[in-house]
Amino acid sequence: MEFKTIIYEKKDNVAWITLNRPEVLNAQNNQMREELVEALEDARDDENIRVIVLTGAGERAFSAGADISEFPKLAPSDFIKRAGKLRHYDLIRSIPKPVIAAVNGYALGGGCELAMACDIIIASENATFGQPEIRVGVIPGGGGTQVLPRLVGEKMAKEMIFTGKTITAEEAYRLGMINKVVPKEKLMEEVNALIGELLKRSPIILALAKIAVSRAIETNLNEGLKCETDLFELCFSTEDQKEASKAFLEKRQPTFKGR
Repeated sequence: MEFKTIIYEKKDNVAWITLNRPEVLNAQNNQMREELVEALEDARDDENIRVIVLTGAGERAFSAGADISEFPKLAPSDFIKRAGKLRHYDLIRSIPKPVIAAVNGYALGGGCELAMACDIIIASENATFGQPEIRVGVIPGGGGTQVLPRLVGEKMAKEMIFTGKTITAEEAYRLGMINKVVPKEKLMEEVNALIGELLKRSPIILALAKIAVSRAIETNLNEGLKCETDLFELCFSTEDQKEASKAFLEKRQPTFKGR
């Protein structure tokens, strides 16, 4: 696969996807969104890939959002034509593998939504988050109005979306929007440490855990609990569950096969 707006690398069971338009703060144009979908689908379907990491090239931005230069030419019909093709946010949520956002610098608009779609967000201390779409005459269109309130609460989400204000990584952490803030030079070290922990776990059990937690956000408590019970029972049909139990009792590290 050849990409022009992202860098896609696979190494040691990890897929690394780097947004690679640093000259425009990794703004997402149509081509980048298409390439993101292609890379994400490949990582999803590759049985050797167990963790996916999204990050941005350069030190200034994870992604500053949509490429505003495309906005003057867009009409509602353009979104209808590409419906389902460029929903990289939904794709990230549906991939049955952990997806980590390593956020350096700006994560604004579609960049903030891209990070929020990931399962875990680790940010450098210079990161900035926000949904400033109001400043260019639109509302968030990649899940911001739905996901942000679930993370930071209704009132703060409305303030951020209504005014376009941005928040620091420390404030995002305080609000429960991200998992960890680290010094800029320690970002990838922290990401790799997390990857190491995830690779110790069973990929099939991780997939079930992701489905269960996602259902908690999407449905009511009774339906969520029913889903959890079904998935809990499903764990016992896997070889990895048997291996994990044996390894625990035998005081050794388990060897997982992902089935």
